[in-house]
Amino acid sequence: MDSAARRSGGGGFFEGIYKVFMRRTSVYATFVIAGAFLGERAVDYGVHKLWEYNNVGKRYEDIPGLGQRQSEE
Repeated sequence: MDSAARRSGGGGFFEGIYKVFMRRTSVYATFVIAGAFLGERAVDYGVHKLWEYNNVGKRYEDIPGLGQRQSEE
């Protein structure tokens, strides 16, 4: 089967992605910017949770009595 016959067979996954997201520059740029924003949020959330998991008991919030005024009684 030659390459021309394969291309006319309805396309594949990547051709569908191209048709939806990459055919027009405005849609492609929006897709890239939105992907970068969502990817940054996902990485930030994951790193934050990993840091909290590795530092349980060592954070300022975990130490009882810090930042609290002693009662005068």
